[in-house]
Amino acid sequence: MNQERIYRVQAQEAGQRLDLFLASKDEERSRSQFKKWIEAGRVQVNARTVKPRYLVQAGDEVLLRVPQPQGPEITPEPIPLDILYEDEHILVVNKAPGVVVHPGAGHASGTLVHGLLNHCSRLASQGSPLRPGIVHRLDRETSGVLLVAKSDPAYLRLIELFKEHRVRKRYLAWVYGRPRPEKGEIRTLIGRHPKDRKRMAVVDRNGKEAVTQWRVVTSWHDQVSLLEVRILTGRTHQIRVHCHYLGHPLLGDPTYGGGRRRARSLAHPRIRHLVLTQVQRTLLHAHRLELEHPISGIPMAWEAPEPEDFLSLRQALEAVIRHP
Repeated sequence: MNQERIYRVQAQEAGQRLDLFLASKDEERSRSQFKKWIEAGRVQVNARTVKPRYLVQAGDEVLLRVPQPQGPEITPEPIPLDILYEDEHILVVNKAPGVVVHPGAGHASGTLVHGLLNHCSRLASQGSPLRPGIVHRLDRETSGVLLVAKSDPAYLRLIELFKEHRVRKRYLAWVYGRPRPEKGEIRTLIGRHPKDRKRMAVVDRNGKEAVTQWRVVTSWHDQVSLLEVRILTGRTHQIRVHCHYLGHPLLGDPTYGGGRRRARSLAHPRIRHLVLTQVQRTLLHAHRLELEHPISGIPMAWEAPEPEDFLSLRQALEAVIRHP
């Protein structure tokens, strides 16, 4: 069984190779995957099969037939869940760091979905069979508020709310340095990194608009800062990419310039020691999520408290300030 997707090429997208055009529309799959599907006849342009090197033109209608993944059914597993809210249509959890949201390559068990299926009698059946009820995701190392659809009507409405940017998400993020000004907005295109397809990057073309707002909550000797971040769009790795682009990568994020090499460059010896010894993951936390309930329309909001590693680092840094 195939899932059909139709794309209309815009003027600013004209001139791209077809496989690259499709890769820009789906951040989860590589150009080589789309090349294989084009060669297998799963892609048509204006009702004709073409080659991967075909250069798309403004107004082209691109039909993609995505095969449904084949594999064993997901077996529920008793994984601990920190449930913030639940009714017959939705469920909101505080995802722990280190937990993968849904099954995928290298993660056939132990995901949040396995735990959700053990807890719930059902999840929404819309979308991919390996992602029942999942309407948005958090990276493996990111903790915090995650919303799940239990019913199909809720799933479909939530997808609309996300597309219409009517879901408000706020994060807490630890970064290197101290952004100046202390609050602001960055608006760029984000797409696949031109040389490393596993990474995202700020690009000049062939990306999707990404808007991030930030403000500094606290800073310690201008060495590290805690930010409150609001994203108005939901691009893959958006906060990590934008903070790196601003020159203030997230603590514990080696993919985007915030790994141990950056930590060793910190000038303050005690802060350097704390970051090197205490930071064990990318320090990003989905703190608050607000939206109208997908069925009742009632405004709702949920917050996930700061995780233990956030609090421990904050306390240790405050001790440095008190006793320099």
